[in-house]
Amino acid sequence: MSSTATTDRPSNVSEALARGRLGVPSVIFFVLSAATPLTVVAGVVTTGYGVVGVLGIPLAFVVVAAVLTLFATGYVAMARRMANAGAFYSYVSRGLGRPAGVGTAWAALVAYNGLQVGLYGTIGAAATPVLNRLFGIEPLWWIVALAAWALVAVLGLLRVDINGMVLAALLCAEIAIILVFDLGQLGNPAGGSVSFAAFSPENFFVPGVGAVLVLAILGFVGFEASVVFSEESKDPKRTVPMATYLSVAIIGVVYALSSWSMTVAVGPDRIAEEAGTQSVDLIFNLAGAHLGDTVLAIGQVLFLTSVLAAMIAFHNTTARYAFALGRERVLPAVFGRTSPTSGAPRAASLAQSALGLLVIVLYAVNGWDPVLQLFFWLGTSGGFGVLLLIATTAISIIAYFARSGEQETLWRRLIAPGIAAIALIAIIVLAVQNFADLLGVEPDSPLRWAFPAAFPVVALLGVLWGLVLRSSRPDTYARIGLGAESAAAVVPPASLTEPAPLTTEVR
Repeated sequence: MSSTATTDRPSNVSEALARGRLGVPSVIFFVLSAATPLTVVAGVVTTGYGVVGVLGIPLAFVVVAAVLTLFATGYVAMARRMANAGAFYSYVSRGLGRPAGVGTAWAALVAYNGLQVGLYGTIGAAATPVLNRLFGIEPLWWIVALAAWALVAVLGLLRVDINGMVLAALLCAEIAIILVFDLGQLGNPAGGSVSFAAFSPENFFVPGVGAVLVLAILGFVGFEASVVFSEESKDPKRTVPMATYLSVAIIGVVYALSSWSMTVAVGPDRIAEEAGTQSVDLIFNLAGAHLGDTVLAIGQVLFLTSVLAAMIAFHNTTARYAFALGRERVLPAVFGRTSPTSGAPRAASLAQSALGLLVIVLYAVNGWDPVLQLFFWLGTSGGFGVLLLIATTAISIIAYFARSGEQETLWRRLIAPGIAAIALIAIIVLAVQNFADLLGVEPDSPLRWAFPAAFPVVALLGVLWGLVLRSSRPDTYARIGLGAESAAAVVPPASLTEPAPLTTEVR
């Protein structure tokens, strides 16, 4: 039983997030908003067709959805035993030990911050056609980025369910327009007939399949955030599993359908050429031709709000990781405090906003390319970091059940996470081999190694910090990975050389 009182208005020294504010739909809205469906369909899919030239992208989404469903089997089995805003951090601490957990948390902070601040680089590009159409203006990218930053910063300090309502409105409209686009494309097939060639294995197992799998898994980044909101869920044991499985299924179906319908409208033999020429504009040009200017305008507006929704979702996720570390004193204690009125992680949210402002100013002052050098580089690298975290967590799940002896089916505790871990490691290897293509740099560029290497380096520094805590602050070390139970937990000194205690769980 949790020792943290359930309250709607935490005190100004609260170390617990506001409980019971999110149901299954709200968590799904956070997860799907982080996955940015319209941004992925318009950007990632067209990049895959145009740059990699592999027709089997729809099948790649199906394959990745299957792998992540296997991972989720063990992931939600862990979620039923512990509710912790640190998610990966907590699970790795319980499975592979506290130092590994701290290293995971540091890598997670870098990855999610990269994903969040990287979006400021593309918000200007997304806003340009909308503002030009409505007002005949094309403001500098950093002006739009600052306006978006201010909105996200304010929302980050409000009640989490208010953020959920904003995301709900944006996401429902976004999914609706994607389906309208899909129907328009399927209703106007090239050559007069619908082709299913994109789902053929012979168009998937070809040179370049590794890069396509990496792009596909980047489209799912954000699904794992369901556990991050477990402490604020109405019933974590029910909400988190349902939200996780439904999110993977919805994302997989939407991406597979949309990427396939694009090949139907353009023609499987011409999709690579047209995507390479038109890039992000391809889906909007198809919408304009098949559905008219009004639908096109709506799509462009929702593309803008898609990016904005992702900013809100990643901001909330990142702030909660910092909160989880502050609460357990792995980061300064101030990060582990919540607002007395909203229950939001105030200090962590403000710190994340400060970082975003700093990045926008640096890029604006130095004249750096916001789309390539901010959005694409940081976004791709952040997605790779999350991929590393998912693979590490899959291994941790196996280790947790192996050493704990807790009752669980063989499928959930070993087989499903084991298959997922093997598949994820294979994708990581392919990602590293294709990182130059993912960044859009030359094969001999030092950036192709610098970005992926940053995560192991940061994780190693986190591991070393965990070891420092073990020797210098044993009380702090003993509470690593305990989440909301950390303040009241009494951990025997003998356990300091082992993974985090297994007896503390939220019921």
